[in-house]
Order: sequence, then C-alpha cells, then structure tokens
Amino acid sequence: MVKPDLSVSLGSLRLKNPVMSASGTFGYGLEFAPFYDISRLGAVVVKGLSLAPTPGNPPGRIVETASGMLNAIGLQNIGVERFMADVAPQLEGAGAVFAANIYGRTAEEYEAVAERLSGLSSLAAIEVNASCPNVKEGGMAFGAAPEGIQRLTERVRKATDKPVWVKLSPNVSDIASVAAAAEASGADAVSLINTIVGMAVDHRTRRPKLSNTTGGLSGPAIKPVALRMVWEVCRRVKIPVIGIGGIQTAADALEFLLVGAAAVQVGTANFRNPRACVEILEGIEAFLREERLSGIAEYRGGLLL
Repeated sequence: MVKPDLSVSLGSLRLKNPVMSASGTFGYGLEFAPFYDISRLGAVVVKGLSLAPTPGNPPGRIVETASGMLNAIGLQNIGVERFMADVAPQLEGAGAVFAANIYGRTAEEYEAVAERLSGLSSLAAIEVNASCPNVKEGGMAFGAAPEGIQRLTERVRKATDKPVWVKLSPNVSDIASVAAAAEASGADAVSLINTIVGMAVDHRTRRPKLSNTTGGLSGPAIKPVALRMVWEVCRRVKIPVIGIGGIQTAADALEFLLVGAAAVQVGTANFRNPRACVEILEGIEAFLREERLSGIAEYRGGLLL
C-alpha cells in the first residue's frame, strides 16, 4: 500500500504531519532531542516567550491530580531576545519546524514580542497565548470575552506577517464565539484548549498545594471538555482548528481529527513519556494503513452524527 499522506495545511503553512508539541510541556524542543529526531514532528511549539526574561512563580508549581496535573509555573522563560539568539539557530540546525508561543501583560507587550519574532526567517508561526492576565483590564484574561480576543488578535496581526494562531482559554461561557472573534480579527488558526483553572489543598496542613493557590489543570481529565469545545469551534469557524487537551495516545489524537481538528498538540503526556509525540505520530500512520485510507484528509471531520 502507498504510504498515507500525513501532511496538513494550517492556512498558508503546510506541515508534514498533524502532530505538534504543546507549549509549556516541551521546553524549547531541544530538551527532547536526545530521545528522538524532533524534526519528525509537524512542528515544535516552544514554551511561552515574553518581552523580558521571567522567573515564574516560587515552588510548589506542579501538583499531580487524579488523571492529570495542576501547574502554576508562572510562564517562566528566557525572553524573546535570548530565544532568537541562542535557541532558534539550534532548532533550525536540528531541522525542526517550530512555532513560538507568546504572551504579555498588556497588548503592547504582545505586539512587541511579535514584532521581534517577525525578523526570524526560520520561524513558522506565532501562537498567541490569550489566557494571560491583562494588567490594564484589571487582571481579566484577554481570552475571557470576544472583545478582548478581537483587540489582542488585531494588534498581533498588524505586528507580524507570520501566521498567527490564537490559543483559547476554556474558562469562558461560549468558546465558539471567542474563536469567531479571533477569526474575524485576522487569526490564521485557533488552538484549544488551554488549561482549566483548578486548585488542590492539603487537608492536614490546611494550605493550598500550589504557591499560587490556583493553577491550570491538564492531562486526561480534561480531554472530554477539550474534545467538545474543539467540535463546537470546528462547526463555527472556517479557519483551521488545532486540538489540545488530554491527548495521550494515537487514538486520542484521532478523535480530535475526527471532530474536525486540522492538527493536534500533545502536552502533559510528554512529562510521563518523552517519546509521546513521536509514538502518537507513528500510531496515526499505522491506523491510516490499517483502515486503508489515503491520508489525513480522508479521515478528518468524518464524525457520524
């Protein structure tokens, strides 16, 4: 049988396959190079980059939960300038397609990071983390309402000619409307979901287990919520949707593709198994062969209702 076509399109960007790492779970990509050839992935999405280096929150920052984990890392990172000078050349040398996740405290900071990254010819796309506190809006996340997403997307869109993906928060009442606002404001794709706000406490010490009190819940526990939201958004927007949330196996990834996602990102699974992304990729190809399908396009969006 002819090898199935795993390539996918995210707007003008063509990827060799639909499997990407999720920001914040894969470092800067180079950390996983000892385990396999990271150029095999559709793309490496690096951890969130800010205008200046950020130390993040004090410990404890990660708590294991039933079927998942809570994190409150605080978006620790080396800053955009050091990433461009030290990390990007190594990713390029490794042959990896890579995208940069960005965040800021204000729309102006997002815009500034996007402008700097625009000069990086090897960068495939910019993913906008729209779930960060917006200082100028009293701490409300940009992604909490369509109006916030619209303003943020428009600012980033004007600042770069790179493909723009907007990463959406699930902590909203109508995620499809938020996605539609991103689409109308110039986003090339949306990625969802980001983590769900949760908390853990110690009944003996009577204290929160996270220094930040609350954190982001990820892992298998959130997959049903993520799958439902991706399905809703795929029915609402015409731009590509990147599915994220609790993907541990090829079967999980295929479910997101089945409801309409153009590609997927693998996150928390990388903490348990550093080869998770490439094993999921191999599993998708094996499934397409077993089903005698010509490629991803023949399977994607084929949910029977």
